Amino acid sequence: MAAKSRARSPRGAPRGAPSKPAPRAERFELFAICAPGLESVLETEMRALGLDVGKRDIGGIAFSGGSSALFRANLWLRTATRVLARVGDFHARLFDELERHSRKLAWSRFIASGQPVRLRVSTSKSRLYHTGAVAQRIAEAMEKSTGVAPTVTSGAGDEEEGAETPLIIVRLFRDQCTVSIDTSGALLHRRGYRLAVAKAPLRETLASALLLASEWDATTPLLDPLCGAGTIAIEGALIARRIPPGLARSFAFMRWPSFHEPTWKKVLEEARAQILRAAPAPIRGSDRDAGAIAASRENAERAGVAEDIVFEEKAISRIAPPANAPPGAIVTNPPYGVRVGDRDALRNLYAQLGTVARERFPGWTLLVLSADARLDGQIGGTMEPVLATRNGGIAVRAMRTII
Repeated sequence: MAAKSRARSPRGAPRGAPSKPAPRAERFELFAICAPGLESVLETEMRALGLDVGKRDIGGIAFSGGSSALFRANLWLRTATRVLARVGDFHARLFDELERHSRKLAWSRFIASGQPVRLRVSTSKSRLYHTGAVAQRIAEAMEKSTGVAPTVTSGAGDEEEGAETPLIIVRLFRDQCTVSIDTSGALLHRRGYRLAVAKAPLRETLASALLLASEWDATTPLLDPLCGAGTIAIEGALIARRIPPGLARSFAFMRWPSFHEPTWKKVLEEARAQILRAAPAPIRGSDRDAGAIAASRENAERAGVAEDIVFEEKAISRIAPPANAPPGAIVTNPPYGVRVGDRDALRNLYAQLGTVARERFPGWTLLVLSADARLDGQIGGTMEPVLATRNGGIAVRAMRTII
């Protein structure tokens, strides 16, 4: 995904070893997961990638395609959390049914013999309601096929722990059992560059969603005057230069027995051919916290976009648009003021942001991630909500206006 944040895309085997035959012309049933509230921007991304988009659900979107679609989705999607592939889907009201159908699934396509596996089970409104018993039957079926009994996990507390180990997700709803495998590994917001963090860090996936929702044109300037660890500016630079967010990381599908490396290499070559040498317009981040600016520069260096962003230690009162540049976008994640005392202290910050924007940035787009209507009301003007989600457990919404 790339060029503009409107999501309109500008779009080994050891030497001497026999090459793996091309995979069969088969399609995967896939599901891209996102934070609830980001479905619309994720769908825009997916359509720009040319993916065969299906049903939109709360927290994700179904799609289908071959290995190339699976690989491109993981490599390019900026707002997805992970991508799942369907292993099986069947009706089961009895344990015998569950075990019989589970034995027939093509486990060997995804799991090597003896390979450790994680298994996560959830049930709802089903006759088979005991997650432990369901997990045991499926684990036995997998063991007969792969030679290993999976480790049963629960909840989301192990999202990163053991990310190198294949994760099988089983969901029983109204007696319909859906079995999926995680294709991503570590969650997709793990781009690999953000080791240094500032206060209240913003996830990379949400930063990208804000840029997409702002409808920022990546050939115009971008400014974040409260940049923290620099995530919005860095994600903007990756978009502007058409750099895939997953270019510097590995994925779970690379460890599947059925993984076809030549197809993956082709997807990588096509992606690298699109990358621009530099961002086409100025990208700036500023913050009055010297530690935040230091973290931003370190992260930008790791992301390979340090030359594309100017980070400066300065207050909002000192920000100004780049000289001789067309109007662009101010996209920022200011403090929320969750506690009453904090909220009162932040009124001046929000009001100052609005005043400076109107005085110095006419024609620009302003997008603010806000948790309190009373605070974003201090900005002034008419602001429209363009997405609503949660950040750090706090309900937030992105408010946008043309200055």
